[in-house]
Amino acid sequence: MSTRVKQNIIRTGIDILDRTIGGGIPSGSVVYFSADPRSMSEIFLYQFTQAKSKDGKLRKTYYFATERRPEYIKNDILNLNFDVSNIIFVDIYREYYLTPTGEMIDSVGNEYADTKILEFVENELKVIQIEGKSVNIIMDTWSFFMNLNVNIGMIKRLLKIIYETTKEINGVTYLYALKRTHKENIENEIINACDVIFDVELERSSDKIASKLSIPKIRGMVPSAEMIKFKVGYGVQIDTSRDIA
Repeated sequence: MSTRVKQNIIRTGIDILDRTIGGGIPSGSVVYFSADPRSMSEIFLYQFTQAKSKDGKLRKTYYFATERRPEYIKNDILNLNFDVSNIIFVDIYREYYLTPTGEMIDSVGNEYADTKILEFVENELKVIQIEGKSVNIIMDTWSFFMNLNVNIGMIKRLLKIIYETTKEINGVTYLYALKRTHKENIENEIINACDVIFDVELERSSDKIASKLSIPKIRGMVPSAEMIKFKVGYGVQIDTSRDIA
């Protein structure tokens, strides 16, 4: 008779969300966070950096910044009155877009440069794996990697390395992806490989816009069947009310 292995749950940093999904996310999970780019869902990422361990200390977060300079992201996090002391930024933006003197390069989209940035990321992940500590990893954005001018096999390889690293360190990795920017068949393969799916949509009515989060997949736990309404304020504000039909 097989015995059930007890899951170690890692908090997201958003208390109401954690209560909704049973305490948090199973350790070792890779989370595919698919969001409408108009929803300002990067606020979720900023709040994920505030997740605490059971001892009450902030978990370390490796934040891979691809689309903006880390200092801009850091300022946005500070403006929410969040603690940035345990965030280590991996500056993909500078490595990819800027010369050593800080000038914008003119080889964006070059296959050689795109291959080199993947090698850079793989080396950073090796360092995290060697350290062997349970940390959060945030890819902001995963869409950046999906749209590189490389053979799709290299993106799949990167995903495998991320997946194995996350499992080895019993951490959590968030892949932040922008809706409607990838080939559907490739995205479906990645969704299938990931352990958890967070999906954010904007719903429009005649007089307002509503942001809703669904979590249709959590390996090792029962996924939520409900749409979770939220607002963006000083952090993510979960609406605990229920719609009345």
